[in-house]
Amino acid sequence: MDQQRFLQQLQVILNPAQGNVKDATGVLQREFYNQPQSLVFLIQLATGHEDPNLRQLAAVEARSQASKHWTSVQADKPQIREQLLRSTLGESSSLVRHSVARIISAIAKIDLNDGEWMDLPNMLVQAADSGNKDEREVGTYVLFTILETLEEGLEGKVQDIFNLFSKTIRDPESQEVRINTLLALSKLAMNLDSEEDMAPVKAFQEMVPSMVAVLKDVIDQKLEDRVMQSFEVFQTLLSCDPQLLTVHLKDLVVFMNELAANTDADEDTRSQAISFLMQALQYRKLKIQGMRLGEQLTLTALHLVTELGESPSIDDDITPARSALGLLDMLAQSLPPGQTVVPLLNALGQYFHSNDPNYRRAGIMALGMCVEGAPDFISTQMKEISPMVLQLLADPEPKVRQASLHAVARLADDLPEDLSAQHEKLMPLLFQNLASAMQEYKGEEDGPTVDIMKAGISAIDAVVDGLDEKDVIPYQNELVPILHNLFKHPDFRIKGLSAGAIGSLASSSGDAFLPFFDDSMHLLQEFATVKDSEEELDLRASVTDAMGEMAAAAGPERYQPYVEPLMRATEEALHLGHSRCKESTYIFWGAMSKVYAEHFSPFLDGVVKGLFACIDQDETDLEVSLGDAAKDLAGEEVNVGGRKVKVAGPEDIGEEEDIEDVDPEDDEDAWDDITATTPLSLEKEIAVEVIGDLVTHTKSSYLPYFEKTIETVMPLAEHPYEGVRKSTISTMHRSYAMLFAIAEESGQMPKWKAGLPLQVEPPKEVKKFGDILMTTTVKMWMEEDDRATVSDINRNMAENLRYCGPALIANETGLHNVIQMVTDIITKKHPCQLEFGEDDLADAGEEVSEFDWVVVDTGLDVVSGLAAALGETFAELWKMFEKTILRYAGSSEGLERATAVGVIAECINGMGAAVTPFTPGLLKLLLHRLGDEDPQTKSNAAYAVGRLVQHSNSAAEITKEYPTILARLEACLQMDVSRLQDNATGCLSRMILKHRDSVPIKEVLPALVGILPLKNDYEENEPLYRMICQLYAWEDPNIRELTPQFLPIFQSVLTGDEDQLEDERRAEVIELVKWLNKMQPGAAPWAEQL
Repeated sequence: MDQQRFLQQLQVILNPAQGNVKDATGVLQREFYNQPQSLVFLIQLATGHEDPNLRQLAAVEARSQASKHWTSVQADKPQIREQLLRSTLGESSSLVRHSVARIISAIAKIDLNDGEWMDLPNMLVQAADSGNKDEREVGTYVLFTILETLEEGLEGKVQDIFNLFSKTIRDPESQEVRINTLLALSKLAMNLDSEEDMAPVKAFQEMVPSMVAVLKDVIDQKLEDRVMQSFEVFQTLLSCDPQLLTVHLKDLVVFMNELAANTDADEDTRSQAISFLMQALQYRKLKIQGMRLGEQLTLTALHLVTELGESPSIDDDITPARSALGLLDMLAQSLPPGQTVVPLLNALGQYFHSNDPNYRRAGIMALGMCVEGAPDFISTQMKEISPMVLQLLADPEPKVRQASLHAVARLADDLPEDLSAQHEKLMPLLFQNLASAMQEYKGEEDGPTVDIMKAGISAIDAVVDGLDEKDVIPYQNELVPILHNLFKHPDFRIKGLSAGAIGSLASSSGDAFLPFFDDSMHLLQEFATVKDSEEELDLRASVTDAMGEMAAAAGPERYQPYVEPLMRATEEALHLGHSRCKESTYIFWGAMSKVYAEHFSPFLDGVVKGLFACIDQDETDLEVSLGDAAKDLAGEEVNVGGRKVKVAGPEDIGEEEDIEDVDPEDDEDAWDDITATTPLSLEKEIAVEVIGDLVTHTKSSYLPYFEKTIETVMPLAEHPYEGVRKSTISTMHRSYAMLFAIAEESGQMPKWKAGLPLQVEPPKEVKKFGDILMTTTVKMWMEEDDRATVSDINRNMAENLRYCGPALIANETGLHNVIQMVTDIITKKHPCQLEFGEDDLADAGEEVSEFDWVVVDTGLDVVSGLAAALGETFAELWKMFEKTILRYAGSSEGLERATAVGVIAECINGMGAAVTPFTPGLLKLLLHRLGDEDPQTKSNAAYAVGRLVQHSNSAAEITKEYPTILARLEACLQMDVSRLQDNATGCLSRMILKHRDSVPIKEVLPALVGILPLKNDYEENEPLYRMICQLYAWEDPNIRELTPQFLPIFQSVLTGDEDQLEDERRAEVIELVKWLNKMQPGAAPWAEQL
């Protein structure tokens, strides 16, 4: 091997003035790096050349060649090992020393696995325990680099290493020794398992305070790189065996919280502390809940938000204040309201009334961040919150108003009903903010005025989106011209937001939007084809979304002229390399299928092809950076562990010592993390969701594509990104529902009947797909660890049980699996509910975050679905679920009681007469809950009592309690909240129908007349009008007396919203009215038009 030529090539790479770097790299690859001898020569250069830069380059290259050539090296290996160790001890440059240590690590990985160099661990322990500081530094560093590979050589040495590290972590002379030990301990931690051997875990626990001392030391000395490395160690520990940190976790969380609040510390350091707290919430949520640290963390984060700069734009660097907003969001999602939202709301008063605008802004921003995590609790507090929000929307400070507008948008997204109830006070303030900003605008590209315009449009969009048609119509005349005007604004972001608001307005207004439809479409249409810049493509996507929303308002005929050109534009958008344009194309196609239903079939061929093309895209294209040594490969694709990887240039890589190896063979999960959420994953999520829309809306027109769809979509149930898994399971369940509905509607099978064994067999192809669906669902259900995805599986399963009956659970194994899954979920033992490496978590208490409760809530929904599908045969299953559901019905949390009582009502309704044996226990519980302080629980109890009265055959037992029930319902009729009046009315109606002699009808009917017609829950009109018609049929004198009061109620129900009555009941009421009009001519002249 021509060593001189080899050396020259390396010198050219170091100094491009001496030649062409690309040529030199090519020569190295072709002539030298394919020979084992090249590794020996590189090691000689790394350990003996006079130029430290060349030693460094040779060490980096040698490390990458070691795995390829070391086993084939013929030279004297013991001598090379000796040379490497000696060199690290004598090396003056820390960078070179670390690079040579990495060669030792690479060789040790091979040798130790082959049973060679077995004395290395002892030699390193001796060096690390030497009296010489330099030797200790080298020994601890090399130990750090090879600890991951030392598993085979560790037996019997763990205690020695711990004894050593307990000294070196407190090294009195060298900070580097302490840092190396800290890094080495994090590598060691990855291999410790408390279930296998508790002794080393205990030894580790004892060292945690000293490890924290190292972190404090580097923070005090403001050593930026060392601070980052030390934080990484503690973040790593959170994902290791939980026992390692358990003893000191509380102290560690409190320390990080204090550090985050310490304004004397560097901003990066404080942000890192907050990042640790967020990781701790992710991995140790139940522990933190049990230690009751939520309040402390919440109040610190709230105070940190006061530090936000004058104009905190989204693109700002990470700051403690910005990180604190993210932490508040996570706290609200992870911990129970009692530990987060309650202390936050208690503190907000002083923030909202502060003279300092930074405090007022912090308060309203914090509220906006927390609403997504605890919407139900915040909803119960809106009476107190609303006046404050309205006050801050009129604040003299623009930055406070801007923050308030953002908060309104978030509140409207998560609490549309609560915000809608305030629309008369809210909308004028939103208009006012927008109008004054538009007036103050002087053509500037950014600044507070532009920010308020954007925030104002977003808030109006969100509020309008949640309004009913009757509430939104009064605002149209004022709002449409403003939004049209804003769409002409030069700022593309303002144009896009305006388009979104126009779409929401159209969607909420329905056909009342028609007078503005054509003008709006013409205004937006020219931007549906723009494509000359990133900004234009973003706007094109927003415009496409808005025009899709307008289709529903316009209806198929009025929208027809726009369909062809927009379908062409959206098809083109797929080829512009812009993710957002692709997503809006898919969503637009879904909107069209909803409007045109089966008439969308001419477009289905192209649409399905486009969606399949998205799903079939390869997601294994990754970018990695391999540093300077591979700069000739920059931009090329190489194969790593069977995956295509794109090599990035070296410019983003810092010191070589900071690069960690990624071995795809060692850790598939690491690759999952890398590939999980990419723009392509998000596109696929939407594409799969839209296929569900097409299946649902185009019905039998979709059948030619059905088989291929299932084939394409089903494998995505194992996609690394949870959003794709979620849309996959939803689309598959929607596909089953569509297939089932077609079979019923086309006469292939009669309407399903409740109960097992099956009384109605579905056709062969429906049954076959049902089996495939259940296999996929159960597998995913059992393994899924994402809470939102499990909740979605629950919802889909419950929906199909209600919609398609018991066919999906007709086979015994299927039913058993569903029961097992639901039991695990409602007893909080499902994998998605268990904390990683869980130990004794009883101290976390019964309280849960609203996010966690959604999993249980939707699990209980499956119980309701089972009751609907199984009918009277559900009684056997009720015995299995009863204890858990009754426990929730007695919870201290109103939300849990309300949910459980609602489920009990559904189960009673499903079981029918089979509920009779359970009557005593249920009646006792429901009577108690009829007096509950929580209005939703009380409302659900009224509904449940009505259903129990209707179905149970324990007449004597129930009628004995009629006086108590009536007394409690009387109070309910006075409360216009949580549909209480509706459910109380339904309950009274069912009581009269079943045992009218036990009800004082003379007193009850006038009370009912006072609150009719029902305004919220039209389902209760069914028993109500059945009871009224029945009383007339029974010739009850009390109702005859009230006929003049009832006639306007009948008129309102028969001529108003069609949803108020089902067809059968409507026909019965019409017949009654006509008869009354005949008996007393002219009493109801409007009856002739019915």
